Amino acid sequence: MNLRPSPAASALVVVSAALFTDNILYFVLVPLLPHYQQAFSLNQTDLGLLFASYAAALLLGTLPIGKLSDVVGRRSMMLWGLLGLWGTTLLFAFATSFSILIVARVLQGLSAAATWTSGLALVADHWPAKHRGKALSTVFAFANLGVLLGPPFSGYVSERWGVQAPFIAAACLALIDAVLRVWLLRDKEKETTEVIPIRRMLKNRSICLLAGTLGMAAMSFAILESTLPIEFNARGWSMSLIGLIFAIAALAHTLASPLAGAMADRLNRKKMIIVGLLLIAVLLPVPAFAKGLVPTFAIMACTGFIGPLAGSPVAPAVTSVVDSMGGSEIGPDGAPGGGSGYSSAFGLINLSIAVGIMVGPVLGGVGVDLVGLEWSLAAFAIVVALYALAIWRLLPATERAASSG
Repeated sequence: MNLRPSPAASALVVVSAALFTDNILYFVLVPLLPHYQQAFSLNQTDLGLLFASYAAALLLGTLPIGKLSDVVGRRSMMLWGLLGLWGTTLLFAFATSFSILIVARVLQGLSAAATWTSGLALVADHWPAKHRGKALSTVFAFANLGVLLGPPFSGYVSERWGVQAPFIAAACLALIDAVLRVWLLRDKEKETTEVIPIRRMLKNRSICLLAGTLGMAAMSFAILESTLPIEFNARGWSMSLIGLIFAIAALAHTLASPLAGAMADRLNRKKMIIVGLLLIAVLLPVPAFAKGLVPTFAIMACTGFIGPLAGSPVAPAVTSVVDSMGGSEIGPDGAPGGGSGYSSAFGLINLSIAVGIMVGPVLGGVGVDLVGLEWSLAAFAIVVALYALAIWRLLPATERAASSG
């Protein structure tokens, strides 16, 4: 008797667990920033570089890993990503200097490149276009759950048992992730199809603009993640309270993600992206001005809630563009069934996200040191609004949904 679920369900379970684990480890660091700032005498620019080192590794690893995933299979790359996750966990747990933190963050970025690029492509391989938006939004919801649990868990556990404890717990979580990846993960049987070169995708304006949308959203939230913990600590708030504030934002993001994914399968994706970016621009500077605890909770919840409006339409829209370029095979049911182009396309998305989370903390840190938090966030809000204008002018009109055909 075969106890394993169907390939499509297995892909959904494995990738959801993988992204959940990856985000747990990524956001464990957020409430610990004040500790590392004091322990290693870091300024805001140093903290920005710490976040940027993750993004730099993700940036360098995404395209080659995406291409390799199309050649050797998603399973192999995700297992290598898990090995990198283990190394990251151990380095963070026993870091004794700022340089070791940088090395750990770089290794985490390489692990994320393997996990995210191959994982999203795996879901796209097994889910037809008319259900792909819901499937991908489910994966993102579990990724957001990692964002939700990571900061408050890290803040609470570190205050009771020390800064090593959250990373040791994350290593135990990675064991469960390992079992799921080894037991359930299967590559889809390859079929003959055209392999779309990355340079051809780079010439496609729609793919570049859509990828840039996630890069812009990632930059916005990376700025908040790298600057607000220091601001909140200056107000006298504890690490566990800082973690809870970010958890509220993540909870709102998690609740909104499935709704936004369903909307992306039914509504005009271009309009959703524009509205989402404009709302991000409006809310981005507000946490710096909301001095009270209750207003801060409310604003961070609103910020988390509107994120999926811009992000959820991107992945299904990109796979539709890849399908139209001939980068997917046709499955037995006649639906696009997985492709030699999906990993490359998601690689470009990860590339854009990497640029966003690399540039955001660095510029945010420099901006805070030069002009203060309020003016720095206001300047980035203008950039996000201008990108929304670029989407309105340059992105071709997208289909309502594959299911409404």
